[in-house]
Amino acid sequence: MNLSLYLLTVLIWGTTWIALKLQLGEVAIPVSIVYRFALAGLILFAFLLLTRRLQPMNRRGHLVCLAQGLCLFCVNFMCFLTASQWVATGLIAVVFSTATLWNAINARLFFGQRIAANVLAGGALGLLGLGLLFWPELSHHTASRETLYGLGLGLLGTLCFSAGNMLSSVQQKAGLKPMTTNAWGMLYGASMLAVYCLARGIPFDMEWNARYIGSLLYLVIPGSVIAFTAYLTLVGRMGPERAAYCTVLFPLVALNVSAFAEGYEWTAPALLGLVAVMAGNVLVFRKPSQRTQSALARS
Repeated sequence: MNLSLYLLTVLIWGTTWIALKLQLGEVAIPVSIVYRFALAGLILFAFLLLTRRLQPMNRRGHLVCLAQGLCLFCVNFMCFLTASQWVATGLIAVVFSTATLWNAINARLFFGQRIAANVLAGGALGLLGLGLLFWPELSHHTASRETLYGLGLGLLGTLCFSAGNMLSSVQQKAGLKPMTTNAWGMLYGASMLAVYCLARGIPFDMEWNARYIGSLLYLVIPGSVIAFTAYLTLVGRMGPERAAYCTVLFPLVALNVSAFAEGYEWTAPALLGLVAVMAGNVLVFRKPSQRTQSALARS
């Protein structure tokens, strides 16, 4: 089951970056996010009600879902879609793979788990890899400030994603399943973003063409209903650190899609950077030896 969920998440999220790019157009970025998660939440609610699987939640559960909706289904997607205007989507996917590092840090903050030396070393290696991956673009890009801004937004979005992981883990420890918390979280996130759009006077436009509707449906059903349920189920079954290891393979899928669809060209520094990011993430989540575990238990 874990392997199936793992592969499903990698294949879907490794290909959603192009669909996110196709969303850019006449419809404002926050409005597209509202459409995506409002529809996904309604689909989840319909399924849960029809199958009688909707779990009751107390006030605390709803408050955590509210925070999860803000982090996981609102702010982080605003960051990713805004960044994709200046940075190739495949490179944003590589930035997203640093979720392993953020999960290690947030596991320390949320649950008091120790950050081992291999986590720090792997994080440093991953950040070095990101620098190498962005170097060709930085060295030839005339608007380097926008490139750096896109990188910063991608990192901020990844941090929000990781915080949502921790909140989902808290909910699952309380006995709430991801489908129920995702249904509420998606509607909460979409509602907060809709209020923001109304307050800013952003129009709720719609592009009635195959490009926009097709990409929206892909993001709603495989990208949200299926992939978020699969991934957050892994968070509960394996823990947030081990589950985040699947993000290591997102760049491999996404960059190849980007090379085909956007003309992204592999360079020697980019290849070396990709290897460094993936090796760093593997190092971060390498299972400690029995000797190391015993030493940590004594300390």
